[in-house]
Amino acid sequence: MKLKLIPHKARAGAFTLIEILLVIVIILLLAGSIVAFVIPQQEGAEKNTTRMLVNNVKSSLDNYRLNIGHYPTEEEGGLMGLVKKPEFENEKLGGKWQGPYVKAGTTFTDAWSNLLVYEPADPEFMQAGDPPYRLYSKGPDGLEETEDDIGDKEVQEDVDSLEELSEAVDPVTTGDE
Repeated sequence: MKLKLIPHKARAGAFTLIEILLVIVIILLLAGSIVAFVIPQQEGAEKNTTRMLVNNVKSSLDNYRLNIGHYPTEEEGGLMGLVKKPEFENEKLGGKWQGPYVKAGTTFTDAWSNLLVYEPADPEFMQAGDPPYRLYSKGPDGLEETEDDIGDKEVQEDVDSLEELSEAVDPVTTGDE
């Protein structure tokens, strides 16, 4: 039996292992650069979407106030008063409700699945210039009163004593100024 020697020919249509690995490395580099570009864009889009939601809910709250005469209270269901007619003690107020004030299917959750925070102002402690409510998203971290909150922010100062509180609200002038 005689073995025939076949001359070494380049195989047409086949790739070497090094060529395949090189293509895989190039694809991974491209994918990595795309991900590095897209993730910051997504975070910006989530924040913009949440800002838009907060502004739309504020407009709905203003429409509610125009019809009823006040912003929804906790007893009236808070933000749910924009979707479902609350139980009013006064029947005339119930007749003024012309909701729902938000589009069907609107949820009061932000882009990170956190509920929006709606805090109506307590009329007993409200001062001139105070907003009638606070409406904000807890932001990406899901914690209240942090830097990433989106919407109405109120800087709360730490007060050590009642004297400091009274001075902050009603500063006493000495006449030396």
